[in-house]
Amino acid sequence: MHIVKPYAKLLKLDGLLDKDVLPVIELFGRVSHRSEDAQTENTTERFIKNVVMDHGDWSIVEHVAASVEFYVDRGITHEIVRHRLFSYTQESTRFVNYEKKMPPSFIYPKPDVECSYCLSGNESEYWNENFTHISGSDNRECCVYDPAWLLAIREVEMRYRDLLKQGWRPQEARSVFPNALASKIIMTGNLRAWRHFFVMRVSKEAHPQMRQVTIPLLKEFRDAVPLLFDDIEPDARQFDNMSKPQ
Repeated sequence: MHIVKPYAKLLKLDGLLDKDVLPVIELFGRVSHRSEDAQTENTTERFIKNVVMDHGDWSIVEHVAASVEFYVDRGITHEIVRHRLFSYTQESTRFVNYEKKMPPSFIYPKPDVECSYCLSGNESEYWNENFTHISGSDNRECCVYDPAWLLAIREVEMRYRDLLKQGWRPQEARSVFPNALASKIIMTGNLRAWRHFFVMRVSKEAHPQMRQVTIPLLKEFRDAVPLLFDDIEPDARQFDNMSKPQ
């Protein structure tokens, strides 16, 4: 059994250097009034604050896109793909044979509980029958994950392998996998869509496993384009973030 920690990381910001993103938005935004000649190296922040942040013309922000790699459980990917204005490519349980290609990975559903031994990747030597970790020096330590959950995951993995041995195809055997199965998904969208995504998914009402990856991801976007994301508050009520211009 392989247990992993979920993550989300910013992969690409439209192929541009971070410092070039805002001037591009300004340039495209000026086309409507044909004021491109008024752009200087000192006008960008003022233009975007006035047009986008204060007057709510977020359409010009749609000209710049970003891609993110998520590694989360299947339950969270089901929530992610509900955001329709994005493009997705996801790890396919139809085509990935988790016996031949790689072993399946699973994510524990409580973000505030972490077993450092499980997450270290030493799964080949980590448990006896009672889910007690045994190190090379024969030191023993009980796993902090719930034994009932560990037992269920171990059983699922065994049954998946049994079905493959019986001749089931991966797309058939996958039916026994739970939401805890880890899955990689690439998500691409424009910066306006990402802003709405964060408003929805870092709020106090969002699923804890979603917040586990989206709050650190929001920091990456803030570091890249602070002017467009700094006003979104993690842990705030969704209503409070949505009341700001979108």
